Amino acid sequence: MRISEAVAAERQLKKGLWSKGKGAGQPHGGAVMKKILLATVCFAALATPAVAADLRVPTYRPPLLPVYIFSWTGCYVGGNLGGLWVEKDFTVLSDGFGGSFSANASSVAGGLQGGCNYQFAGGWVVGIQGDYDWTDAHLDGNGAFFANFADSFSVKSVASLTGRVGYGWDRFLAYVKGGVAWERDDITFAFFPTHTIATLSDTRTGGTVGIGGEYAFTNWITGFIEYDYYNFGTSSDNFVFPVEIKETKSVLKVGVNFLLGARQGPVFGWF
Repeated sequence: MRISEAVAAERQLKKGLWSKGKGAGQPHGGAVMKKILLATVCFAALATPAVAADLRVPTYRPPLLPVYIFSWTGCYVGGNLGGLWVEKDFTVLSDGFGGSFSANASSVAGGLQGGCNYQFAGGWVVGIQGDYDWTDAHLDGNGAFFANFADSFSVKSVASLTGRVGYGWDRFLAYVKGGVAWERDDITFAFFPTHTIATLSDTRTGGTVGIGGEYAFTNWITGFIEYDYYNFGTSSDNFVFPVEIKETKSVLKVGVNFLLGARQGPVFGWF
């Protein structure tokens, strides 16, 4: 019902309430009641839309569901297996004779590693790792500088202590690493027919950088592939004569880690 009709009904009600009867001077009872009911219906019709507008239909939202995100925070130990390639450059520093030559060797390498990681909110991961690998990359040479001369070397082990920085996409971690490295070599020079033999067992210090990727197959087992480059610089060693030896190595390996503290953490939200 429109507002104008409601107003007209109200005026009609007021007029009828005080209309005169036949000589009694009192309102007509039946007519008054009808007009009161009519006015009540009109006002109710006007008020209903306003009340309905104030009512809000409740919106249903499902409860927060936890979504578990893998965390790389924690420590680990494991093993690895791969290949090692070594290059040595020898330079003889002698007034009587001199010269230089390069020698390359390769072998299988395998060992152990361990470390700890910490993952920040957002995915960045930092950590520290130590590893030790055994190998037997060796080479025997003859007549490198002159006749009746033989040389040989054998790389026995390589180790490193590195820092790691990476980024984790849930269960996959990509990282780079760098730090200090050590190696142990056995070197032999032999002169014939004098049978003069000079040997040296040498532990050298250098640096290493590497890159790798790691994937968590379960909450406590991961697998990785990694490439490392080692540079041990140039060192001078005295045999029967002084010799400078420059050495670099490359190692490509795969391995398994057993996580001691990595876990899944709940993140709550509507998904």
